[in-house]
Amino acid sequence: MKKRFAIPMEGNALSAHFGHCQAFAFVDVENNSITKVTVLDPPEHQPGTFPKWVAENGATDVIAGGMGPQAVNLFNSYGVNVFVGAPIKNVEDIVNDFLAGNLKLNANYCNHDGDHHHEQHHKHHN
Repeated sequence: MKKRFAIPMEGNALSAHFGHCQAFAFVDVENNSITKVTVLDPPEHQPGTFPKWVAENGATDVIAGGMGPQAVNLFNSYGVNVFVGAPIKNVEDIVNDFLAGNLKLNANYCNHDGDHHHEQHHKHHN
């Protein structure tokens, strides 16, 4: 399984406010292990720019603290799954917790169109 997670960052940790993040960490995962972490500066924030830019950078999934419904819909239209309500932790811990099924999220928005299949759905707690 290959995935590329995009995580909005503030300093070295997840940014609570998706639209106001300083950078994005793109975390490449293969066989449930992190293979590479790339930090990129996003374009200037305008409505709709981040989802397009994140998708163009190859993300399959976004893990965020909070995000508005318009951004979620845009990500899904680009075939990117969205997981929100993640805790403010460092990027590697978030992805490793997610892969282990231990990341506590309050919602996820998966795009089930096309031939994109999940090998497993992760539990989330309210």
